[in-house]
Amino acid sequence: MSASEQDMKMKILLAAKKLFAKQGFDGTSVRQICEEAGANVALVSYHFGGKDNMFGALFKTFFPGNRMEEYEPYFHDPVVGIKKLVEEVTRFRLNDPELVIIIQQEIFKQSPRVATIQENIFPVWRKVRELLEQGRRSGVFRFRSLDNTMFFIMGALLFHKNTDYFLPLLSDGVPTFDNMYRDAAVFIFRGLGVPGKAEDYV
Repeated sequence: MSASEQDMKMKILLAAKKLFAKQGFDGTSVRQICEEAGANVALVSYHFGGKDNMFGALFKTFFPGNRMEEYEPYFHDPVVGIKKLVEEVTRFRLNDPELVIIIQQEIFKQSPRVATIQENIFPVWRKVRELLEQGRRSGVFRFRSLDNTMFFIMGALLFHKNTDYFLPLLSDGVPTFDNMYRDAAVFIFRGLGVPGKAEDYV
């Protein structure tokens, strides 16, 4: 594929991501996506084979969980591994709000595309679960229920962070990545019973 073709493919994906987040998957047509991208409608079939495949391509392209092999060096130690996943999930939530909105919309509607979301996202949570088990076996983590602990971590990381909505309740202003990552890591590791000072967790 030439550089210009690759560039146009990315423009189509970015347009799809923007419109799916704004209008929903069902409320967005291929023609609207191509108008937003400045592309010929035929290019969607050429590059993706249709709108459904384009949905999957969004995750293959933009979701960092599909690069789990890059994080393998961190997973030899449960504390280091959990820390890295907390960092990456926090970064993803702040850096790609459109894809986060798409995920939330599809899960809320229980659409047929939930299976695609699970296929891409579940490897991250399976790794969290694996690291929690590893940490409990080695005595580093202390908790009663693996399921509930995983849910609490997911809740801390995935809680809806629409700061415009919550702004009347906030005193620190719009949260930064550094603050959100630090506070999430401290909250999670203290909950897991890992000894140390706050700076040890980040």
